[in-house]
Amino acid sequence: MLSKDTLQFLEDLKANNNRDWFLENKKRYEAVKKDYQQFVSDFLDVMKPLDPALEILEVKNCTFRINRDIRFSKDKTPYKTHLGIWLPCGRIKGQNRPGYYVHLEKEVAFIAGGLYSPEAEELKKIRKEIAFFYEDLEEVLNESEFKKTFVDFDRNERSTLKNPPRGYEKEHPAIELLKLKSFEASHKINYEDITKKDFISKASKKLILLKPLNEFIGRALSTDEF
Repeated sequence: MLSKDTLQFLEDLKANNNRDWFLENKKRYEAVKKDYQQFVSDFLDVMKPLDPALEILEVKNCTFRINRDIRFSKDKTPYKTHLGIWLPCGRIKGQNRPGYYVHLEKEVAFIAGGLYSPEAEELKKIRKEIAFFYEDLEEVLNESEFKKTFVDFDRNERSTLKNPPRGYEKEHPAIELLKLKSFEASHKINYEDITKKDFISKASKKLILLKPLNEFIGRALSTDEF
């Protein structure tokens, strides 16, 4: 579990998001970093036995730097005020992989999984897999516990085409799935639960419901055919 001191640091950082304050509180940050890494390690200890695709992961593969990339952002605040955990399912050089994600922020805390905004060639592979094996994906999405927890893919204007993608007819039985440009499902969690002893075990039981989805996406990405 995360320390309450870690969450308090994130709140204080949000109110003082500048380099001077951060340097003055460097010792606090070092304690937060250690707590964060231990938290990720504990998550891996629980998740690895549930999904062998995570076996190769180390803590360093699953954490994020606190520094924001502000090169192309209008928001020039230098530091992130949330914690994220990314557990990718295996690693293939030069290719994205589906996985599990935990986002810890007071305003919006959630768990998620799948693949966010795949590259063009990856998207082609996923759509081809859906076109030929959409019944497999529908079975994943309609599984009772998955549906109860995650409901469906996250859909919005940025993640969904208005018209069928090139090469697919609007009459295709899986056309609404083929219109997707991003393939992730999420579930909101209570921020107050993060510091509870059973948080990781409870969150992991929900996250592992995404395993069949990750496997479907991973299967699509692993093919060399177009």
